[in-house]
Amino acid sequence: MLINDQLLNTVTGQAKASSRLRMNFNLHDSLDAKAQRLLNALEPGTVLPVHRHRETAETYIVLRGSIKVLFYNDDKVLTAEFLIDPNEKEYGIHIPSGQWHTLEVLESGTVIFEVKDGPYAPLQPEDILEPKT
Repeated sequence: MLINDQLLNTVTGQAKASSRLRMNFNLHDSLDAKAQRLLNALEPGTVLPVHRHRETAETYIVLRGSIKVLFYNDDKVLTAEFLIDPNEKEYGIHIPSGQWHTLEVLESGTVIFEVKDGPYAPLQPEDILEPKT
């Protein structure tokens, strides 16, 4: 499968039409796959809770657009912010397992390539954090 503008535009169109303002395009064969590889088209305003993956690290590579990735500690305090923007020569980020994180989408049409160990495991309530405001 070729990952090109046509595919990114298709997934972006689906994200824009979604009430969640995001859409995955899975590259893995099943939710049981040992490696979860996907395109994630994201639009500004999509809401991703602060969360962690206790059993797996996660890597984002921005194919187009830009995001801000936010890290938090167990006390719900923001500890780091990273601008991921290929135009600024910042292409991606590796998020260690157990790290509380979220992202903010900065540009319409943003698409990231995302990888984490499988099988897919839905977030549990104890893996979602309400940050301090």
